[in-house]
Amino acid sequence: MLSLIISIIVSVSLFVGLPAAGVNKPTSIFFGIVGFIAAFYLVGFLVRKKVAKVQKELQDKMLAGQQRMNRKIQQFQSKPGGNIKLIQRQLEADQQVIYKEGLEFTKRLEPFKKWSMLMGRQIATMRLQFLYQLKEFDQVDAILAKGGIFTGPMLMEPMPVAMKMARQYKNKDIPGVEKTFKRHIKWFRSDRGTLLYGVMTWILVKEGEFDKARELLTKAKDATSNPTFTHNWERLSNDKPKSFSNAGLGEEWYGLYLEKPPQPKQQRARRSANNARGF
Repeated sequence: MLSLIISIIVSVSLFVGLPAAGVNKPTSIFFGIVGFIAAFYLVGFLVRKKVAKVQKELQDKMLAGQQRMNRKIQQFQSKPGGNIKLIQRQLEADQQVIYKEGLEFTKRLEPFKKWSMLMGRQIATMRLQFLYQLKEFDQVDAILAKGGIFTGPMLMEPMPVAMKMARQYKNKDIPGVEKTFKRHIKWFRSDRGTLLYGVMTWILVKEGEFDKARELLTKAKDATSNPTFTHNWERLSNDKPKSFSNAGLGEEWYGLYLEKPPQPKQQRARRSANNARGF
């Protein structure tokens, strides 16, 4: 908002000041308009530059946390005999710390709301995703319920849209899920629509709508070329809905908490020839 106010002040100053300096009216109007546009974009550029710096710091923090977790997983997989449930609890605790740090970090973006009209929505979108991963679903639902062009989250990427669909399903709003899917899938061309197709077909299967799921899987195969949809289409075509699985969609799918991910595997201990069991 401040960028808009500054631009108006610059424009009005030119409108008033130039005629007082002897400049004719048409020229004053022209420079007044140019001054407004120039001031607006200059202030916007400087604000975006500062915002980008803060966002880069957040991304680096998230990446560092994920790399620490990956190293822990690799160490576990390379050492046979470990406690799988223990490592899972440790990884879940590490993830919670990362998401809580990210959620807290979004407060550093609050001062930019007075400079950018859309910053409030950007912050809401970031908080939506962190709160979802923290399973604070009441707060997630509250953010999703917000309307308006300056307050609600920006559903311009597949993951926030998929989160909204998942919450609508958990809240037993199946018509709402279908409405959200149809509204947004047309904007996600090619493989960008993979996650949304995955969520929608999974929900249809859970609701026993096998024919509708198979029909949508046909569209998903053509739109994304993802082998997971081909596999699921074959399972439904062979009357094997229990074999339906979105495991091939990877971490994004499991990040919606609609299904539990598989347990991490570890290498088996190798027996030496002297310790080998005889028969």
